[in-house]
Amino acid sequence: MSTTYKLDTSTSRANPTPQPMRRLTVPKIRDRKVDGVTEEPLVMLTAYTARQAQLLDPHCDLLLVGDSLGQVIYGLPSTIPVTMEMMANHAAAVVRGSYHSVVVVDMPFGAYEASPEDAFDSAARLLKESGAAAVKLEGGEAMAETVEFLVKRGIPVMGHVGLTPQAVNVLGGYGARGRSDAEAEKIVGDAKALEEAGAFAIVVEGVIEPIAIAVTKAVSCPTIGIGASSQCDGQVLVTDDMLGMFERVPRFVKRYEDVATTISETAAKYAEEVRNRSFPGPDQLYQPK
Repeated sequence: MSTTYKLDTSTSRANPTPQPMRRLTVPKIRDRKVDGVTEEPLVMLTAYTARQAQLLDPHCDLLLVGDSLGQVIYGLPSTIPVTMEMMANHAAAVVRGSYHSVVVVDMPFGAYEASPEDAFDSAARLLKESGAAAVKLEGGEAMAETVEFLVKRGIPVMGHVGLTPQAVNVLGGYGARGRSDAEAEKIVGDAKALEEAGAFAIVVEGVIEPIAIAVTKAVSCPTIGIGASSQCDGQVLVTDDMLGMFERVPRFVKRYEDVATTISETAAKYAEEVRNRSFPGPDQLYQPK
C-alpha cells in the first residue's frame, strides 16, 4: 500500500511515521457536484506549515497553500512579492503534514501570466518540489488558454474569479465585485471559460451574493466561496483570520476564536515567571541522581 507521512507529535521532534494513504483526489473533489448540486459542501482552509496542516487535515477536503502567506507569514503588504521558493517550500511542509486532504498550491504573481509554457514550467516545479496535487491561478477568460494547456499536460487547475488579489493594483482595492451589470456578466463568463478549459473547481471571491449564486448555477464544477454565498459548493477562509490571529479582517471572515489573545496572555505569563524566577521550576529541571 502506498504511504505518506504523518508527524509524530508525541516527541519533541517531527519524526515521520508511516500512515496509510487515504488522501482524496482531484477527480473525487470534482465529482462531488452531481447534476449541478453538491449535497455536502466542500471544506477548504489555508495551511502554511506541517503542524498547521496536521491539525486541519482531518476536518478538510482541501488544504490551500495560499499566497496569502506573504501577508500572514512574511508580513508583506500584498501577495504580489510572493516567490516560487516560498510557495514550494510551504506546500512541501503542508503535504508532509497531511494525509487526507487534496493539497492545492497557489501560483504566485508573475509565474504564469506570460504564456502557457511559462505557466507549465512554474506549475510543474511546484508540484514536483512539493508533492501537492493541484495548482490554483487567478483570472478568468484571459487565463482559459493557460488552464487548458496545463490540464491537457496532466496538471490539475483550480480557478479563481471575482476579486483577484494579485490584480489589486489594477482593481484599485479589495472591494466587492459584481455590482455593475457589466462586471457581473464578466464574472459569470470568466467562470464558464475556466470550466470549459478544464478547471476542476473555481474559487469565487468577494462578489455580491446573487452573482456567486449565478456562477455556481452556471458551471458544472464545484465553486468554493470566500465572501460570496453559502450556496456555493464549498467555502474557504484564511485559517489565521478564522482563528482570530489578526484584529483587522475582511467583512466576510467569521472569527471563530481569539487565538491572538491566548498567545499574548500566555507569553505575558511566561515573561512574568521568568522575571520572578518561578520558571523553570522543579518539574522542568534535571537534578543529580
